[in-house]
Amino acid sequence: MTTLRDQPGELRAEDAFDTDAVLAWLRSSMDGVGELREVRQYPGGASNLTYLLRFADRELILRRPPAGQKAKSAHDMRREFRVQRQLRPVYPYVPNVLALCTDPSVLGSDFYVMERIEGIILRGDLPDGISLSETDARALALRVFDRLIELHQVDAEAAGLADLGKGAGYVERQVAGWTDRYRKARTPDVPDAEEVMAWLAANQPGDVQICVIHNDFRFDNVVLDAPGTLEVTGVLDWEMATLGDPLMDLAGSVAYWIQADDDEVAQLLRRQPSHLPGMPTRRELVDHYCERMGLSADNWTFYEVFGQFRLAVIMQQIYYRFQKGQTHNPAFQHFGRFIEYLDARCRTAMA
Repeated sequence: MTTLRDQPGELRAEDAFDTDAVLAWLRSSMDGVGELREVRQYPGGASNLTYLLRFADRELILRRPPAGQKAKSAHDMRREFRVQRQLRPVYPYVPNVLALCTDPSVLGSDFYVMERIEGIILRGDLPDGISLSETDARALALRVFDRLIELHQVDAEAAGLADLGKGAGYVERQVAGWTDRYRKARTPDVPDAEEVMAWLAANQPGDVQICVIHNDFRFDNVVLDAPGTLEVTGVLDWEMATLGDPLMDLAGSVAYWIQADDDEVAQLLRRQPSHLPGMPTRRELVDHYCERMGLSADNWTFYEVFGQFRLAVIMQQIYYRFQKGQTHNPAFQHFGRFIEYLDARCRTAMA
């Protein structure tokens, strides 16, 4: 059964922490922290780890980095905390962050806590109790992507985030950066992807503009309010937010969008209900976005290839950690097959 309310599961042994130390820190940093009754862990954990702290009168969310191999700029809790604190007044879907811990003696790394946003998170399939007509499914998808458009229209300077990124040259930096990450994380059983990386370097366009981007925007990072309305009440996981090219952000999102007519391997990669009757195609999402943003989709093949390659790199970094014994989630053991598949999809699009 798929539950209606997004529920955390049991705490994985490898991801456990000293709850007494965290509780003592919370009480020194916040008012009204009572008895900690339960600690649960949200599914996933491929990126930063997310826990539910259940108290008698409230529920808090704790975010911390994973153990093991990390890219140099990844898992920066201080940055993630600051982005959300600054964005919330101008983009109301951001969680309310409460306290940041930078004392490594508490948990071994920086971490922060925030208020829990109640609601539904759609993962692979619709929860029991929710059904969508074709019209409603299409409307939901476009409504979610409209929130991405709203983010890209935020005034970064007014939000106090003008220094969040490096400015112009974003596309070039991303192609070089993800290429470097893949080479460093590559294991012997996956493609070298040199053809794809060379094509991206040779075909990259200039930035279309620079704005606040999320960099991991998809259904399972969006909180919906309730069945019947399914309005967006929260956008989660701001780990990779920066100032960058909005079409690169869209490319990352669309790479996760598995259509009903995609092949069987793609369906195994699906982690959101984008296959439902009525859901727009990838191209329809791109056209909707570009029309609303006043941007051209003429060069979309580059962004399509980049999005697929970027997803392959993300999976390869996780697969590297799994092969090195730095994470033991059995879901990661077959990632090599998917990386090979994504490399083939890139080359098909390039052709």
